[in-house]
Amino acid sequence: MTKDPHQDLIDSLDVLLEREREALMAGRLDALSELLDQKERLIDRLNGLEGLDAADLQPLRGKAQRNQALLDGALRGIRTVANRFSTLRKIRRTLETYDSQGRKSALVRQHDNKLEKRA
Repeated sequence: MTKDPHQDLIDSLDVLLEREREALMAGRLDALSELLDQKERLIDRLNGLEGLDAADLQPLRGKAQRNQALLDGALRGIRTVANRFSTLRKIRRTLETYDSQGRKSALVRQHDNKLEKRA
């Protein structure tokens, strides 16, 4: 039985997609940039091959879609946290009250981030 010459490349990408999934699941987003570089190189090499059977790539396509869904979820979470921090900063700077007619009024605290030196 002869081994498909493209199989090593397919197996390498498969292992890389699993590493990417593990990094996403563990929240190690800093590892993704290195994995992305490796993934792009492998995909470029795959794209340059002739005689590659699309059926051989189907499992990789599924794993890539799964990882994309995980990445989308991580990005949604990061955006949610960023929005929450923005809201908390606004709350710290502003006191909102209502007058006797029910109109909303905001008192904005002016805060200088200057350090004063005293001798």
